Amino acid sequence: MRDHDMVLGVELGSTRIKAVAIDGRHKPLSGGDYTWASSYENGVWTYSLDEVWTGLKAALSGVEGRENVRAMGISGMMHGYLAFDADWNLLTPFRTWQNTVTGPAAGLLIKLFGFNIPQRWSIAHLYQAILNGEEHVPRIAHITTLAGYVHYRLTGVNAVGVGEASGMFPIDSGTLDYDGEMLRKFEALTESQPWNIRNVLPKVLPAGADAGCLTESGAALLDGLLAPGIPFAPPEGDAGTGMTATNAVAPRTGNVSAGTSIFSMVVLEQPMSRVYEEIDLVTTPTGAPVAMVHCNNCTGDTNAWAGVLKETAELFGASPDSGELYTKLYEKSLDGDPDCGGVTVCNYLAGEGVTHMDAGRPLVVRAPEARFTLANFFRAQLYATLATLKIGMDILASEGVAIDSLTGHGGLFKTPLVGQKYMAAACNAPVACLDTAGEGGPYGMALLAAYRVWRADGETLEAYLNDRVFAGTSGSTVQPDGETVKGFNAYMERYRALLDVERKALEVL
Repeated sequence: MRDHDMVLGVELGSTRIKAVAIDGRHKPLSGGDYTWASSYENGVWTYSLDEVWTGLKAALSGVEGRENVRAMGISGMMHGYLAFDADWNLLTPFRTWQNTVTGPAAGLLIKLFGFNIPQRWSIAHLYQAILNGEEHVPRIAHITTLAGYVHYRLTGVNAVGVGEASGMFPIDSGTLDYDGEMLRKFEALTESQPWNIRNVLPKVLPAGADAGCLTESGAALLDGLLAPGIPFAPPEGDAGTGMTATNAVAPRTGNVSAGTSIFSMVVLEQPMSRVYEEIDLVTTPTGAPVAMVHCNNCTGDTNAWAGVLKETAELFGASPDSGELYTKLYEKSLDGDPDCGGVTVCNYLAGEGVTHMDAGRPLVVRAPEARFTLANFFRAQLYATLATLKIGMDILASEGVAIDSLTGHGGLFKTPLVGQKYMAAACNAPVACLDTAGEGGPYGMALLAAYRVWRADGETLEAYLNDRVFAGTSGSTVQPDGETVKGFNAYMERYRALLDVERKALEVL
């Protein structure tokens, strides 16, 4: 390794496409990003694949010293449905993880497999398309994820990392491949189709595996911003990169990724006692079993309100920086009452699998005697970002799942201590944030790229992260305090009741 060598992680997140370069000491060097958003078209949440390449080029343009990239990897939003024909022509618009339109398929597959299949999983989307009789289904040759698609276009290798694959179809942690018995059941279910599911799914690769190199045609897609020949790590989903970025890939560790969506990942010591539709069973990038609580809604409604407040300030000639605006609002929430003064928010912009909602209607509710202040309102907003996650985490607690450490990362934790304080109260557990918390997924993908080319023979990912990446890393840990825990629990009583109002709102609004 030369002093100027670096590796690159790219993540296609739900609000930004981000690139982060790190050096041989695993420290961030430079990066770039591109803001994008999903659109709701014909009843489906989607992104334009053309914009993928615009965003990738914009993000990579912010990386300095690109000629020194020695390895890289692509991450993206997990799950969803990208279906292609034999020539890799897109057959139907990209259906993202935000969609809750596969209820019948997911329910049937849960019964068939005896395993939880959430609505956003790729196999649920595929089977729902079959149940719907969609015309593109007989022409399917490949289905993959967003990260898998970009990886294929850049390298010519149709493969995904095992953590990413575990959000497409159940994984056997013993073989680090798709579960053979469930594949056989799905083959029997779809025997009338002109394709076989084994050929349709991408190949599964563990962390550290050779996943190809940047090809000439791939480099051309990036307008020559990167040179051909760069080795690639297996593409991973945002869950796997989040675990890696927070050193949460060993048993009894966990992390919470909080941005547009929010999810917790807890690496299990033993299997769950039964199937819970609120809990996904996925894997780490090395194939270890993980309990995942995934919630579609986190900061989206908060972002909308921040925009309204910024617009209000502009009426008076102020032009607050967006970063400063969020910091001030987060910090102001600390002045609120522990139970938000009776203000309650349901932040559902999209459907929510944990609470069995197929769509969302954001709500702000208060009794006449509530203390409706800016601090209480914004504290209620931030509590709402965590409320649905808490419902799932309470299930894990009832199962006796042990968590020695819980690490937070993503936008909710960018303002020091605030998000940690509320998360610690929600989970009644200490919450740590590393100095790299704001880097999130692309940093985790860069670490997986580093592991691909810089690990020693036989060195596990857990050892690589513990000994070479996070040894001596600084950060902060917030312990739960009794007053905030009590206040959050009081808020949750109102929140659970508000969900009945949310269901009625879906009927009438």
